[in-house]
Amino acid sequence: MTALPLRALPLAPLALVLASGLLVASCAPVASTPQLVQSNTPTVTYRYTADQELVQANQSAASYCNQYQATPRTKTFSTETDGSKIVVFECVRVAAAPPPPVPAPYNPNLVYSVRSDQELLDASRNAQSYCLSNGAQQVSSTISTNPNGIRTVTFQCLPR
Repeated sequence: MTALPLRALPLAPLALVLASGLLVASCAPVASTPQLVQSNTPTVTYRYTADQELVQANQSAASYCNQYQATPRTKTFSTETDGSKIVVFECVRVAAAPPPPVPAPYNPNLVYSVRSDQELLDASRNAQSYCLSNGAQQVSSTISTNPNGIRTVTFQCLPR
């Protein structure tokens, strides 16, 4: 038996072929919703050698993440063979924190004691948030290392 081209089939058999195909398709399982396999969170990487450079990297990461309506979160720290350090920030969206129950009196000089680079970044973020919420911007910071290895960092909020 030789196969005829599809256009040569009479309409009734063609309709039967199409209907049986639809019947088979209707028995197929319903497609499930797609599952996320990978999400690319924007990241930014900085090289630094001193504490002040790390504070500046944190401020730069905040500016970078701002374009994504996100804030920087420290992803990793590493040390290179030349002694320099690498910090990788990922930009994440976070829910706004509720306002504090009782506002404290404004203090333009914020002092923190930190033991690690991560604590230094956290202090920098806290100071920046505090300054901005009080109508100022973080302008300067000084960092000193105590004999016991704990660093004291002072942030100064100055009016815009």
